[in-house]
Amino acid sequence: MTSTSPKPYRIGIALSGGGAKGFAHVGALKALEESGIRPDAIAGVSAGAVVAALYAAGVPLTKMIKSFTDARFRDFCELTVKGGGFFKIDKFKTFLRQSIGNYNDVCELPIPVYIGATDLDHGVAKVFDKGDIVETVAASCSIPILFRPVEIDGVRYVDGGVLRNMPSWILRDKCECLIGINCSPLPDNNQKNSVIDIALRTYQLMLKANVKDDMTLCDLAVETPEIASYKVFNLKEIQQVYIRGYAAMKSALKSWPLADRYKSNQITK
Repeated sequence: MTSTSPKPYRIGIALSGGGAKGFAHVGALKALEESGIRPDAIAGVSAGAVVAALYAAGVPLTKMIKSFTDARFRDFCELTVKGGGFFKIDKFKTFLRQSIGNYNDVCELPIPVYIGATDLDHGVAKVFDKGDIVETVAASCSIPILFRPVEIDGVRYVDGGVLRNMPSWILRDKCECLIGINCSPLPDNNQKNSVIDIALRTYQLMLKANVKDDMTLCDLAVETPEIASYKVFNLKEIQQVYIRGYAAMKSALKSWPLADRYKSNQITK
């Protein structure tokens, strides 16, 4: 799959959505770092967009985990009486802005980042490579029905996973080598019938339906089926999720024939 034509980046990493399961990305990135593989560009959707933005801003992987370890869902979301969703995520935006530090625009980040969202008004996938970091990441995370859409320049955006949960399509033509990490395996149906449970199950089915083709675009496609049963918003399990992501990437790298070629971001002739 690797092309000989010149590309802007050597190594790209695509991070899927997955809620709290997105902490598998942190473990996977840790395994890549230990192997001497670092990205020249990152694309992220939903939880993957959060990790991508924080990583590109220079937030240490261990600090990412620590920042969320003692957090709860209500620390980031509040019930709202306004239409468009049950919860608003203003608290999450504040947390994200404080965590990212001095960077305001996506294009300012030291590592190029591409954030995938869904244009709700026009029904198309949207890629942000510039614009307010917090607003674009929040847009990428806004699961329909649960969270209110995020309006940017007069357009309403929702979770990027609605149409393209694996953002490998964003980077494929820009990278010589593309690594994709999918942390959204479909869990067994728990048979619960609340509005939120049905909304989440519908969301999970959408992710399953649209991720397969994008995984085939990757030179290395890593999945984490072991975390399928973990809940989307359960932050108490992030340490286990992190470990699963780390183990999945470590295992994948052992059998990946291109691993040595891309260590330390150097191309071996």
